[in-house]
Amino acid sequence: MHEPSLSALEYYKVLERLARHTAFSAGRELALALQPAALLEMVRSRLAATSEALRLLRANSPIGVGGALDVRPLVERAEREGLLEGTQLLDILGTLQAAGLLQKTLQRLDETFPMLRQFITGLYPLVPLQQAIVRCIDPQGEVLDSASPHLGAVRAEIRTLQNRLNERMQSLLGRYRTHLQEAIITQRQGRYVLAVKAGSKRSVPGLVHDHSASGATLYIEPLELVEVGNELREVELEEQEEVRRILLELSNQVAAAAAVLRETVGTMAQVDLVLARARLSRAMDGVEPALVVRQQERLVVFPPTMASAAAAAGPDREAEEPAGAADTPVDHWPEAVPLGRDEPPLAMARARHPLLDPATVVPIDVQLGGAFRVLVITGPNTGGKTVALKTVGLLTLMAQAGLHVPAAPGARLPLMRQVFADIGDEQSIEQSLSTFSAHMTRIIQILGQANAESLVLLDELGAGTDPVEGAALARALIEALLERGGLTLVTTHHSELKAYAYATAGVENACVEFDVERLAPTYVLTIGLPGRSNALAIAGRLGLPAELLDRARSWLRAEDVQVETFLEQIQQEHTATRLALEEAREAREHAHNLEKRLEREIREFEGQRHEMLARTRAEADRALAEVRERVEALQREMARASASREWLTLARQEVEAAAAVVPEVPPAPPDAQVVLAEKAGRLQAGDAVWVESLGTVGEVLSPPDAAGELEVQVGSFKVRRPASDLRKASRPETRGAAPAVQMPVAVREAPLELEIRGLRVADVEDVLDRYLNDAYLAGLPFVRIIHGKGTGVLRQVVREILSTHPLVASFAGAPDRDGGEGATIAHLASR
Repeated sequence: MHEPSLSALEYYKVLERLARHTAFSAGRELALALQPAALLEMVRSRLAATSEALRLLRANSPIGVGGALDVRPLVERAEREGLLEGTQLLDILGTLQAAGLLQKTLQRLDETFPMLRQFITGLYPLVPLQQAIVRCIDPQGEVLDSASPHLGAVRAEIRTLQNRLNERMQSLLGRYRTHLQEAIITQRQGRYVLAVKAGSKRSVPGLVHDHSASGATLYIEPLELVEVGNELREVELEEQEEVRRILLELSNQVAAAAAVLRETVGTMAQVDLVLARARLSRAMDGVEPALVVRQQERLVVFPPTMASAAAAAGPDREAEEPAGAADTPVDHWPEAVPLGRDEPPLAMARARHPLLDPATVVPIDVQLGGAFRVLVITGPNTGGKTVALKTVGLLTLMAQAGLHVPAAPGARLPLMRQVFADIGDEQSIEQSLSTFSAHMTRIIQILGQANAESLVLLDELGAGTDPVEGAALARALIEALLERGGLTLVTTHHSELKAYAYATAGVENACVEFDVERLAPTYVLTIGLPGRSNALAIAGRLGLPAELLDRARSWLRAEDVQVETFLEQIQQEHTATRLALEEAREAREHAHNLEKRLEREIREFEGQRHEMLARTRAEADRALAEVRERVEALQREMARASASREWLTLARQEVEAAAAVVPEVPPAPPDAQVVLAEKAGRLQAGDAVWVESLGTVGEVLSPPDAAGELEVQVGSFKVRRPASDLRKASRPETRGAAPAVQMPVAVREAPLELEIRGLRVADVEDVLDRYLNDAYLAGLPFVRIIHGKGTGVLRQVVREILSTHPLVASFAGAPDRDGGEGATIAHLASR
């Protein structure tokens, strides 16, 4: 690529942002050296790898190169027979461990990550070398005693000699206490010494190894310790030699693996670069663009791997991840599709300059190619012309470097052999070149290299010289670039170029809008309309006297005034149309979202309805089983109580009748039969209700009790249900209505006897009421309530309740053989 153009477009600033997302120095070096490629397969591979990494980041994958260091200088030192220190060996160990962890992570990826999986073969964890370093070096970088048997023995001997010296020195401290400056044992030049007062030098015989800065203290090694000190020094030297031998042995192992270590570091740096590209994409909300190339005299489009895979899932499938979260194997990359004749090879919606604050930057929609290959952008200063120019060039370079581009999904960019840019107001003092001369020098270089596979970006074309000559020169340059067949964007202030662009095939006008009321640019790029200068309008808004404005207008040609008026009208109509389209798009998106939400709620409702029906059927089955069990138990009880055979026959018939309707639990009745309303709030006796758990209609017999339950008549059954299970309903039409289906009701266990001895009086009424309700539903003719004799309080409470209970026909004390006054027999009302 053209190096001056990369700098002019601030491409290297993008690389600096990319480098901030790397994890270690080798990856950072690759990021800062990343160059745009012009080969299709290289660019596609780069973009696919970025997309795969982005997919992993969105899935919170632990992939990374944490702990890795660029140990290649250490490897080179080991190759030159250099000795590596323990801490340097730990750096190599950490890098190998990081390589092993990365390799395992990549091996767990499936075939939808082909670009990342290819890095597996370039990683060599070198487990034997890791084990050797771990065995010999501790976490602080020191050689372990266990590194060799000889080192262990030598260090044991050192500790023995040090202990002997310490013991003797302790005794000497006591002997020479009055001659010592301090009663401490210290070392000088590796020898154990005493801090002796200078005036007591002759009182402590020994060797002087050092003195204090003031000269008041001499550090003397007592003569009687010299021999032991010499022996300790010899063993310490032996230890140092053994440590050096061990470090040299490990360094030689590093040197032997130099090639694979370099490859491993290089591979990890490449993975780090790919992950950095993905992190940058996530930070700027980037997308993988489609690539447009020329094949056999026609333009074809290579769709992005991620977007095509997401589209293959089908339009009805809701994406669980943001657009671009899917991927396909390299072997199944989408094939190229022809580009339509009038379709532009460069097309981006909501494209943003990557170096500007995303909170304030105004996105642009830009197209180039197809019906026109040259775009002439006009408009006021600081209106965003140069930013638009740089955005197009910079995003083209980023895509060819394997970076995602900050734009809306569906971005399409041509693969360019060269990107040329002449941007900025630069003067060359050394070469005595003016602004115009500097521009022309660069443009001449560009014209000498531009061709059909070039993107040319020229800022302020024709500026810096006479307006008439500048406009003519700009027109000639545009024609020359148009003949070369590439794509060209130019910005200019020359009004003559607006008419030229309008009248010339292959050239199109564009403008950046300006809000005259706010005296501020909108930065919106509009293709198809030339820009207005707005000079007089701006001057008027800033306070220039009206008479001066009128005088200035009098000097304008009539056709110029007419053109400006037409442009203003067209601009207003275009703005109104754009706003209407935006509102229509928002309304369409809102309607689409509502439609999807409604479909989802309908699916959820149907699922809940089927689940409720299944649960009701299951409850009915359980209720029927309980009824059968109770009848069998009742049969045994009634056999002892001399129950009539006719009553048992009727009970069994009722059970069989209930069993016949269990599989036919109906769904919610149609609107013609029951109209569901709000949840039961203040239901009253006589209200019709829909019983959700039973799937049928009933009638309220009593208002909610203290527990919030209501008594409801359901067919021939009376049940107590919580208010949350009831919905107020309209009464079904009786004309031609089908007979009501009687539902078996799940009831509590209802034995023939109820024992309440030991209950509190306050609890008796609730327990007895529930028991009588269950016994009535079970069809028991009578029940026995055991309350005991005691003081008679429970007996009195029970009989008071029975005397007013609607389900009790009569009651009396039990016969003596059944408990006498300790029990009461209650005969239930007939059904």
